[in-house]
Amino acid sequence: MKVDLAMKKIDFSTSFLSCEKDAESILRKLFIESRPYSDYLKRLLVINTKDCLDNLDNEVYNKKITEMTLPKLIEDGYIKLAPKIKMPEHEEIKSYIIITFDDFTQTSNNEFRDCTINFHVLSHTDYWDLGKYRLRPVRIVGYIDGILNKAKLSGIGRLEFLSCS
Repeated sequence: MKVDLAMKKIDFSTSFLSCEKDAESILRKLFIESRPYSDYLKRLLVINTKDCLDNLDNEVYNKKITEMTLPKLIEDGYIKLAPKIKMPEHEEIKSYIIITFDDFTQTSNNEFRDCTINFHVLSHTDYWDLGKYRLRPVRIVGYIDGILNKAKLSGIGRLEFLSCS
């Protein structure tokens, strides 16, 4: 008899397992629920040209962004929930967002834990410059901050931006 442990009800209390739900909430907020900003974020990840944010009428860009669903962003490796990047030879250059959870600490409420959610933004340096003094990784982080700062998550409560390096 085969048991699907991922779907089995857990008979103990832990806030660590809410990271799965929080990761899903974060990705839904970033790439589905925050239009038009989610489309700008997709453009920064998927379209490696200087005009990716300026040329909003480009049919090729618009088609590519429309077809780039959240599952496709994950499948194509633009979004990672594990800190590993494969760079096959001859693959198109990408920008990446890697999301990790770290530094869990107990709070006065046993239902929640404080933790650090790290957003690692990686972008090939040849594609940083977007013109008009704009830098691709800074814009990506700006959209992440603007969309998620003060957002409510299940296991850690309200998301607060602390720092960027």
